[in-house]
Amino acid sequence: MAGKASAGKTKKKWSKGKVQDKANNAVYFNAETLAKLEKEVPTYKLITPSVLVDRMRINGSLARRALRELEARGAIRLVSAHNSQLLYTRASAAVTEA
Repeated sequence: MAGKASAGKTKKKWSKGKVQDKANNAVYFNAETLAKLEKEVPTYKLITPSVLVDRMRINGSLARRALRELEARGAIRLVSAHNSQLLYTRASAAVTEA
């Protein structure tokens, strides 16, 4: 009897799952992005490749190259480099370590 009652129900339809939006990040610098990077990034308190990817809409490899360039110029200062996570701060921030 239980088999007959369940036979009339429709089959469960599975969802297709959540679809994540594709990030359309730039793979090279244009004049506007480069100017924005040179002007704004040295003023950030916390600077990581992830922050640049999020705010500037550039890809990760471009963000890492830009950070190395800014550090070489002295615009930003490296705080910590643990594996692939680089942590920078403003160069003008006073060093409190003795």
